[in-house]
Amino acid sequence: MRSLFTNRTFTRLFLGRLITNAGDSVYTIAAMWLAFELGGSSFYTGLAGFLTMLPQVFQFLAGPLVDRWQLRRILVGTQVLQGIFVLAIPFAAVMGWLSVGVVLVVMPIVSLLNQFVYPAQQAALPRVVEEEELVEANSAFSFAYQGVDFVFTALGGIVVAVVGAVSLYLIDSVTFAIAALVFVGVRIPSADTNDSDRDEGTKNVTSAMGDYRMELSDGIRYVRGSVLVWVLLGSLVVNATIGTALAVLPAYANASGGPDTYGFILAAITGGMLVGSLSATPLKRFSLAALSVGGFALSGLSWLAAVAVGWLPATVGLFFLAGVPIGATNVIFSAMVQSVVPEDLMGRVSSVLASGSVGAMPLGSLLGGIGGDMFGNAVVMTTAGFGLLFISTCWLTHPLLRNLADVEDLRSERYGLIRSNRAEPSESF
Repeated sequence: MRSLFTNRTFTRLFLGRLITNAGDSVYTIAAMWLAFELGGSSFYTGLAGFLTMLPQVFQFLAGPLVDRWQLRRILVGTQVLQGIFVLAIPFAAVMGWLSVGVVLVVMPIVSLLNQFVYPAQQAALPRVVEEEELVEANSAFSFAYQGVDFVFTALGGIVVAVVGAVSLYLIDSVTFAIAALVFVGVRIPSADTNDSDRDEGTKNVTSAMGDYRMELSDGIRYVRGSVLVWVLLGSLVVNATIGTALAVLPAYANASGGPDTYGFILAAITGGMLVGSLSATPLKRFSLAALSVGGFALSGLSWLAAVAVGWLPATVGLFFLAGVPIGATNVIFSAMVQSVVPEDLMGRVSSVLASGSVGAMPLGSLLGGIGGDMFGNAVVMTTAGFGLLFISTCWLTHPLLRNLADVEDLRSERYGLIRSNRAEPSESF
């Protein structure tokens, strides 16, 4: 991997990713806490989470534009615009206009701009590194994302406690400015297309949504007719669980200590998921059923214990432990899908699984905020733990899933995963 960092373009992209990820993490902490502080209710943090996460569901819409526009302009422009919009919060505070409504307007705009950043970075990688370096390059980017999120989530909560959420927006604007300066120096080669291809692409951009809907229906039918629908159900429950927890976490943490507690708990969950993703390779020797039943049982019980224990160090440690199986199973199930789904359907099936699972998070956030006001924040946090146990129960009681040993089993007809003649067996899992 060291050889990658002798590539100045890759190094700039990687550094820019580190910086912009830091800004995203800091912004999320500040925004959720400020929505709670100004609104005085878990409903507003739930609504804030819903509005912030909702643009992720529609990230695929940015694809045609990313393919058409110059990547460096996308990277620089999004950082500049995000920096300007986050400055609206301290400006409103100075002018005496700051309210929860201002936060709820600014948050989804910044999140929407961010949906162009990661597709643009992913599109840039094949142009700036050799083909045999792509796995290492993507691994480096993935670790940068999760590692930075872990560190700055913890720091964000501490900084909120020390200087306040509004001041954190000022710090955040600086990170976007630095990232923009880093991306300015990036030299990304143009895609290998000729003029006729480019003209054809221009004509087809307007019909991209129609094509997407037709292809999406193929993916939906494939998932619906296979065991993957149960995998999707698990992803829906996990993301809904995280969404509900994020909605009430500011109020829950405030009752237990304040914004620093909020940062520590968020960092614990994120850190557990990071460790889980890094430990996925040795864990794959266990059967898929054992990983799902045992892993989510451990996650759910740890989560429930974290809510019940009432001592912050133990709470943080237990939330960390709850995150480990989530991170590990995310990686293992992604590899499972890549191994069994026919190559000619991979994009469509992946889109269905990704859109379906991500879509549950903003909805979970909205329902969590409402539930926190109606039933109490501790009740919602406890319900999230039972949500994780529900996944374990599904794998234990489903007649097909509980006997599933490995990926080779999934290739039998009874699971509905018939391989296309065009697809070659994968040995990646």
